[in-house]
Amino acid sequence: MFEFQHTPSVPESLSQFSLESSGPKMDDDGFSITDTPIESVSLSDYEKQLASLQTYRNSLPYATETVEEMHQKLEEIVSKIFIAAKAQDWLVLSSWDGMLQWHVESSSSLLRGLFRLYYELSLIPGVEPRVIRSWTDMMSRLLANKPGSKRKLETSDLQLPWQPLWRAMQKELWPKKRVQDPTRNVVNIFLYVAEECKRYFPEREIPEMLETFLPLLTQDIWEGFNSSVIDHRLLELAGFLSEEHIAGTSGDAGESGAQWKDVGIWTNAEWQILIGKGLNSMNVPVGATQGASTTAAHADTLSNKDSLRIKKSINRSFAKVLVYSMAVDGPIQSAENQNGYVAGSKALDSLDRVITSTESFFHPSNFGLWTGALTAFLNRLAAEFIKRLKEEEQESCRTPVTRRLTPAIRKNFVSILRTPALLAMFSKDPTSASFAQNSLRVLAMLEPGLVMPELLERAYGGLEVVNETHRTTAVLNMLSGVTLPLVSESVWSGGQRHIVPLLELCIPGIDLNDPSKTMCATVFIFSVVQHIKIADLTKSASGITYGPDDTDVAMDNDLDIGEGNDTVIPALSKEESRSLVRDTTASFADWVTSLVRRILALYENLPEEGGRRNITGGKQEEGVLKSIKAMMDVVCLHLSDELFELVLNLLYDYATTNAKSNSVTAFGQLIACMARVRPELTMSKFLPFCISQIEEEIKHGASSIRTTSSHAAIPSDTTLHWNLSILRGCLGFGGTALLKYKQQILRLLVLLVEKTKSERGYTSTGRLITRTLHTLAETYPKNSRFVNSDIWHDPDFNKDHNIHWGRLYNPEDVVIEWHVPNEDEIAFVLEILDSVYIPAIMKLETLLENTATWDSVDRNDFCRAVWGGLSTFIEEQPKEVVNPCLSDAETEDMIVAPLKIRAGFTLTDPNDPRYQKVAAYRLRYGDICERAASALRQNTGGEDHIDAVIGVIRAVDMFMLGYALTRSDFDSLQKNYDQARDANRFWVKQRENSRLVFLKRAQVYQSGRLYMHSLYRRRSALDDRLLSELTELSISPYTRVRRQAQSVLHNVCGYYVRSTRYALPRVFDALAKGNDADRIKGALYILWNKGTAAYALGGSHSRYLLSLLQSQHEEKPSIQQLVTSVAGDCLTHLAEESVHTDAYLLPTPGVDAAIESLIVEFSPSFVDQQLLREVTDKSSVRISRRGAIYDETWRYLQMAAQFLLALLRRDVVTSPEIAKFFMEQTLSPQPSIRLTAQKTYSASREELWFDEWRNPLSHDIEVTNSENFMQGFDQPLDFTGGLYVDKVKTGFLAWTSTIKAYKAVQESSGVNFEAASMPCLNVIRDIIMRPDYFSNLLLLWGQESGKTEGTIELRKENMLFIKSLVKTYEHEGLEDLLLKIDVSFSDPDKFKQRAGAEVLSGILRGSKHWPMPLVEQLWIWAVPRLNKIYTHIKPDTLVLWETFFHVMVFIFRIQVKLSDNQLRELDPRRNKAMIDWILALPLEFSGDSAFVMSKSISIFGILIESLGIFFNSKADQYIELFFQNANTDYAELVWSSAHGAQAGLLFPYVAPLMPEIFLMSELNDNAELQMYSAAVLYVLSAVSPPPEYIPAILSNFALAIKSSQSWRIRLNALPALVVFFYRNLLSISDEGAAQIMDVLLECLSDENVEVREMASRALAGVVRCSQRQSIMPLKTDLRRPVLAQHASDPPPISTTIRKCASEFKKEPLIVSRRNYAWTDLTDEDMADA
Repeated sequence: MFEFQHTPSVPESLSQFSLESSGPKMDDDGFSITDTPIESVSLSDYEKQLASLQTYRNSLPYATETVEEMHQKLEEIVSKIFIAAKAQDWLVLSSWDGMLQWHVESSSSLLRGLFRLYYELSLIPGVEPRVIRSWTDMMSRLLANKPGSKRKLETSDLQLPWQPLWRAMQKELWPKKRVQDPTRNVVNIFLYVAEECKRYFPEREIPEMLETFLPLLTQDIWEGFNSSVIDHRLLELAGFLSEEHIAGTSGDAGESGAQWKDVGIWTNAEWQILIGKGLNSMNVPVGATQGASTTAAHADTLSNKDSLRIKKSINRSFAKVLVYSMAVDGPIQSAENQNGYVAGSKALDSLDRVITSTESFFHPSNFGLWTGALTAFLNRLAAEFIKRLKEEEQESCRTPVTRRLTPAIRKNFVSILRTPALLAMFSKDPTSASFAQNSLRVLAMLEPGLVMPELLERAYGGLEVVNETHRTTAVLNMLSGVTLPLVSESVWSGGQRHIVPLLELCIPGIDLNDPSKTMCATVFIFSVVQHIKIADLTKSASGITYGPDDTDVAMDNDLDIGEGNDTVIPALSKEESRSLVRDTTASFADWVTSLVRRILALYENLPEEGGRRNITGGKQEEGVLKSIKAMMDVVCLHLSDELFELVLNLLYDYATTNAKSNSVTAFGQLIACMARVRPELTMSKFLPFCISQIEEEIKHGASSIRTTSSHAAIPSDTTLHWNLSILRGCLGFGGTALLKYKQQILRLLVLLVEKTKSERGYTSTGRLITRTLHTLAETYPKNSRFVNSDIWHDPDFNKDHNIHWGRLYNPEDVVIEWHVPNEDEIAFVLEILDSVYIPAIMKLETLLENTATWDSVDRNDFCRAVWGGLSTFIEEQPKEVVNPCLSDAETEDMIVAPLKIRAGFTLTDPNDPRYQKVAAYRLRYGDICERAASALRQNTGGEDHIDAVIGVIRAVDMFMLGYALTRSDFDSLQKNYDQARDANRFWVKQRENSRLVFLKRAQVYQSGRLYMHSLYRRRSALDDRLLSELTELSISPYTRVRRQAQSVLHNVCGYYVRSTRYALPRVFDALAKGNDADRIKGALYILWNKGTAAYALGGSHSRYLLSLLQSQHEEKPSIQQLVTSVAGDCLTHLAEESVHTDAYLLPTPGVDAAIESLIVEFSPSFVDQQLLREVTDKSSVRISRRGAIYDETWRYLQMAAQFLLALLRRDVVTSPEIAKFFMEQTLSPQPSIRLTAQKTYSASREELWFDEWRNPLSHDIEVTNSENFMQGFDQPLDFTGGLYVDKVKTGFLAWTSTIKAYKAVQESSGVNFEAASMPCLNVIRDIIMRPDYFSNLLLLWGQESGKTEGTIELRKENMLFIKSLVKTYEHEGLEDLLLKIDVSFSDPDKFKQRAGAEVLSGILRGSKHWPMPLVEQLWIWAVPRLNKIYTHIKPDTLVLWETFFHVMVFIFRIQVKLSDNQLRELDPRRNKAMIDWILALPLEFSGDSAFVMSKSISIFGILIESLGIFFNSKADQYIELFFQNANTDYAELVWSSAHGAQAGLLFPYVAPLMPEIFLMSELNDNAELQMYSAAVLYVLSAVSPPPEYIPAILSNFALAIKSSQSWRIRLNALPALVVFFYRNLLSISDEGAAQIMDVLLECLSDENVEVREMASRALAGVVRCSQRQSIMPLKTDLRRPVLAQHASDPPPISTTIRKCASEFKKEPLIVSRRNYAWTDLTDEDMADA
C-alpha cells in the first residue's frame, strides 16, 4: 500500500547477496513501486501507479489495507502537517515529514499540493538549515523522479514561481561578507531545489529569468574561458539538452523543441567546441607532464572562492552529449569513401576519434590519476547508449525513426569501446577496473557476438594461470558481470557450453591464502548458479524436436575464441549447440563434489575461533566465510534431488567423523544451506545423531566449567559445540518440519539450559533457542530458485532445463511461497516458553531477592538466562503514557504517532488468550530487566559482576528494541535487494529480472511494513524505568558498562518518542558539582552524541549550554579536554536561525496558500478545528519562552563568548550587558577570546533574514548608455549627480536596467539608530572613549605574535573591528587614535607596523559614508603618512604593506589569508587621493636597486588589478610603457596569466610574440628567462585557444622548428607542439596534421641527437592520437632517403631510429581491430631504407 524510496548501490562483496538477510532497510531515497513500471497506455497515470502497487500487495501472504483505508491515514498525517504549518511550529512539522516517506500512491492534484507546500517551506527565511534540508529531501521523495523513469508530475500538472527561490538563493550566492559563515552550505540545498523544480517553472517566465540572470554573468564566453569547473557545468548542460531534445519538435516540448542541426541539435562549430572541451576534460598527460596538461584546474583555485562552495557531482555528461547526438546524418565511411563517417554518424565518428586519441591511456601499465576519469567515461557511454536504445524500443518513444540508433551504429559503438574496455578491465585501481567491467557488461548485452569471444579468451587465460592473482581476480569479476549472456541462449547461444569448464577452473581459486581471489571466485559461482539448475541431462533424452531450421542454419556470433587467433570453432546449429551443453552437464556431479571437498579443506585450515565475538580469524577470514556461505546457499538451492543427496551424504560422513574447533560456526552454516532447501531430509539425517552426541557430551561434563565472559573454547567441549552448530543449521528453516521432532527438541533445550555452564555453551544455547523460535514464529519467504516451484518439479523442465537457464520474470509472473506460522507451530512456541522461559524467569526472580550475597555461580546463572525474544510474534498495542514529556507550549495530539499497518504479526488480537499469555511473559521479562539493572547498579564485585551488568544491558536492549525490525536490519535487506536487482538490470525501466530479485523485493516490502511498527513508539511506565536505568548505566564508573549502555541508549532514543528528553535531566544532573569524575565523563560522552546534541540544542539551549559552562568544578585534564570538544562540536548546532526557528514571527503567505489548497483533497473534517485553535494559542507561549540565557558568569570565557555569538539574533536587540561583555573581552590577553569578541560587531543591527537591508544613502540609477556611464568614473562627482557607484557587477554580457549608487554625504550622515539599540551603543561608546582603551588594544595587537621571521599578514578580524567602530561612531575619539598609530609606521618592530596598518585600513575603509569634510581631513592626514610608510617598507614587511594597499584599493588578495574571495570594489573617486599617490610613484625598470624598483611596480600592479574596469581609461598609456620594457619579466607575466581564468585573452597578444619567445630560449646568460620562455610555450599549448588562432599558432610552431638554425629552439618547441596538437586534435585540419608530420619527420634526421630523441617521442605521441587514415602514409615517409643516411650509423643514432620504429610496432594491434591493412616496420625495413 505504501511507497518508500531507495537508491541503487553497487555490490561490494558476495556476502551482500545472501539469501538469508538479517533484515531490511529504508534508504534516504528509498524503495519505490515505480520499480515495476506499467506500460499500459489505456490507464491513467494514477491507475498505473495503483496497478503497479498491486504487484507488491499480491506478493504478501496476508491481506493489506485498501486504498481508501490508507487514504484516511494519509489524511490524518497531512492534517497534522496543516496544523503545524498554520501555527508555524516548524520542528513539529518536520517530525511528521518522516511519515510521508510511506504514502499512498496519490492523485496528481494531491501530489501537486504536497510538493508545492514543501517547495514553499524550503524557501521561508530564518529557519535552521537542517530543517530546510529535511524539507528539500521530502520534495525529492514526493517526486521520486529517477533518471529515465516517467515523471510523477508533468509540467502541465504543476507550475511554481521562481522568484521566491531566486530571492532566497541570492542571500546564499552573494552573502553579506561581514556575516558570512564559511561553513554554511545552504546554497547547495537551494541549488538542489532548483534542480528538482527546473521543469516546473513557467515557460512564459523564461524571458524575465534571462533578463535577471544574464546581466549577472561576469565571465567571458565558454570557448575562451579557462576553467575546468565551467567546462564540467556546461558539458552537463549540453548533455541535458541533447537528451531532452533528442526527439526534436516531436518530443515533449513540441514546437518549442530544439531543431536538428549538423550533429544532433548542434552546429558543426558548436560540436567542435563540445568535443574539444570533452576531450580536454579527460585530463590525460601529454608530453613530459605526469599530470593533466592543462592550467584550467589551477585557474579554478585562483578564482572566486564563493563559486567553489557550490558542490555538484560531475557525472561525465560528455558521454550523454555523444550518445544523444548519434544518428545517421552523413555518408558512411568505407574503403571507397574514407571521408565518410563511422556508420554514417558524425557523433559516433567523433567518439571514434576521442577513443583513438586516448586509447593508450587505458592500458594498465599507463596508470595514473586520469584512469578513473577515462574508465568512468567508458561506463557512462555504455550506460547511456543502452538506455537510449531501450527507450527507442518502447512504443511510447517519440523520436522519429530516422533519428534513432541503427544496428550499424550499435555494432560500431561496441567495436569502438571494446578494446579500451578490455584493456582497462585489468587496471590496478579497483574502481577503474569496476567501471571497465561494468561497461563490458553492457557491451556484452548489446553485441554478445563481438564481446563474449574476446572475454572468454581472456577468461580461460586468466583462470588457467591462477598464480597471477590480479589477472585472475579481474577475470572473475568480469565474468560475474556477464553471466546473463553466458547462461542464457536467448542472449547469446555460444555461452552455455562454457559454464561447466569455467566453473571447474574456479575451484582452485577458493584458497584461504588469497581471500580476494576466493571471494571473486565465489561471486562468479553465485552469479552463474543462480540462473541454472545443477543436474545431469545426459541421463534422460531431450524432449525437444528440432526442425530443419534448427539443424541446418548456422548461428551467428558463435566463435569460441577471440579474433585474430589461429583456431576458430565453426558456427553450430541450435541442435548441435544444445547437444554440447547437455554433454557438459555430465560433469556437474564431479564439480559439486570437488567444490564441497575444496570448501571442507579450506575449513580445516581456518585459524582457531576466538576473540570477544568468537569469530574465526580476522575480517578477511570472516569475509571469505560469508562469501562461501552465500555461494553455497544458491548452489544447494539449485541442486537436483540426486545431487542434493550426494552432497548431503558427503557432509554427513564428514560431520560424523570430524569435530573441528576452528570451523564450528562455518560448518554449521554449511548445514544451514542444506536445511534451507530440504529441511525434512536434512533434519532426518542430522537431528538424531546431533541430539545423541550432545546428550552424551553433557553427560560427560562438557560446558560444565562456569564462565561469564568470552574465551577460547575448551578442547573437551569441541564436540558439543560442533553438534550444536549443526543443530542450529538444521533448525533454522523448515517451520512445520520441526513439529515431527517436537519432543526431542524440547527435551534438548531444557537439558541445555540446565547443563551448559560456560559462556560459549549457554550463548550457543541461547542462539539455538532464538533460531528455533524464529523458524516457527516468523513470516518469511521460501524457495528462492530461479523458476517457480511448479516449473521446477515439471518433468518436461527436468528433461531440458538448459533452455530455461537465465530465465527472467515479470513481477506479476512470480509465485512467492511464504512460511506463515500455523496453529501447531504457535502452540509449539508457547510450549517452549512454558518449558524454558518460565523456569529461567523464576530462577531470576529468586536471585533478585538477595543480590547482596551473590557469588560467581549465581551471576553465571543470570547471564545465561538472557536470550533473544520473538520480534514479530505479537503486535504491540497502544500503551498508557505516564510521562509524555510535554512542555506547556506543546500539545500531545501533535506528537508524531506510529503508522499502524498490517505487517504479518503472528498474534494480533489482544483478546486472544495466547496473545495475553505472551504479552504477560514479555512484561515479566521487562520487569526482571529493570529490577536486575537497579540491583546490580548498587552492588559491585569484580569482573564477573561487570559481565552480569553487561548481560542486563543486552537484556534491556532486547526488550526495548527486539520488536518488529530495527533500522540496521532494514538497511541490510534493502541493500541486499538493491544489489541483486542491479546485477541483472541494464536500464532503469527494465521490468524483467530474476525470480530471486522479486522474492527479495517482496521481503523488503514486508520488512518495510514491519519497520514502521518500530518507529515512533510510545513509552509506558516500564519503558520509562528501563530508560532511567539505561541512563544511570551510561554514566557508570565502569568504562565497559558505560560504552555498552550508551550504545543501547542512543539506539533506544531513536525509536521511542521523547526518550531523549526524558533522559537528559539525569545527564545534566551528573555534571553538577559533587559527582564522581567518571560519571561526569559518561554524561559528557552522552551529550557529545550528534543525535542527542542536535535534539537538545534544537529545543531548549539553556540547560545544555549552562551544564557545560558550569563544569569548571572538575579539574581533571581529560574531562576539561572533553568539555572543550563537546562545546566546540555543539556550535555546529547553534546556527543563527536555531532560536528563530522555534520562535517564528515572520509571515509566510506562500506556505499559507499551499496548505489551503490541500483542503479540497480530503474530507470536510480534514482539519480538527479545536486542535488547530489549541496549537495556535500555544504558539505565543512557545515564542515567549525563547528568552536569553545571558545572566550567568562562567569560568570558560571563550566558550561562553562562542555560545553567545551563535545565539545572537538579528531580529532582537542585544542587551547592554552582552555588549559590555564582548567589548571588555576585546582587551583579553587571550587571542582566541579577543577574536570571538570582535566578530560580534561585524554584524549590522539592521539585518533582515533575507539580507536585503539597504543603506539609507543608496539609490537606484538607470543605465541608459553604458559607455557614458563608464566614462563618468573619470569625471568629478558632480558629473554623476553626487552619487558614488561602488560595485559594477554587470555589463559583461548585458546590463541590468538599474544599478545601485550611494549619495555622497555633505554635512551629516543623517543615520539615526533605533531607540531600542541606543543603550547597547552607549555602552560601547563608553568603553572605547576610555583614555587607555586603544593604547591597550594596540599593545596587544602589536605584541601578540611570537613569530620572529618570515612574512606576516594583516588580520581581517582586526580591520573589520576598527571599521565597524568607525562606521558607527564616525570621528569620535579619532584624533587620539590617529596619534597613537602614527608612531607605529616608522617603528622597526614589524608587528607594531602591522597593528598600525590594521587600524589605519579599518579607519579608511570605515569612513566610506562619512561627511565629505571629515573624509577630506582624514586624507589630508593620511597621504603624508603614505610617504612615510613607503620609505620604511623593507623586504620583511613588503607583503604586509602590499596587503594594506590591496585592502585599500579594494580587493583582498589570495596572497594573504584575508577572505580572499571578498571583492570590495569601490568607486575610485572615493579614494582618489590614494590612487593619485600611487600613480605618482616613479616606475623604474633599470635602477640600481631591484627591491626599490619592484616596490613601486608591485604597488602599481595592485592598483591595476584592483581597479579592474575602472582602470580602462588609463590603460593605453601604461600598456605602451610595459611593452617597451617587456624584455624584463614579460615571460613571467604570460606564465601567471596563462594560469588564470581569462587565459584565452592572452592569444591575441602572445601569438605574434611566439617567434621572440622561441629566441628567448637561447639566452644562456639568463637561466630564469630561459626557464620561463620554455614554460610559456608549454602553458600556451595547455590552454585551449579560440578556434581562429589554432592555424596561426600551429604555423608558428612549424615555422620555428623548420627555419631555426638553433637546435635548442627545436628541442624546446617539440614538447609544446605535442601538447598543443593533442589538446586541439579535433580542430586541426588534415593539412595542419600533415604539416606537423612533415616537421617531425625532418627532425628525425636532425644532426643533434637530443633533437632526434625528442622528435621520435613526439612522433610516437602524435601517431597514437592521430586518425588511422593519417597514419597509413607514414610507412612510405619513413622510408624516405632522409632516414637512409642514418639507419646504419653507430649508436645512438641508429638506436634512435629503431626506437621510433618500435613505437610504430605497437600500432598494428590497434589498427587491425578495424581491419585496416598494416605492415610492421622492422629493423630490416629500416636497414633497407
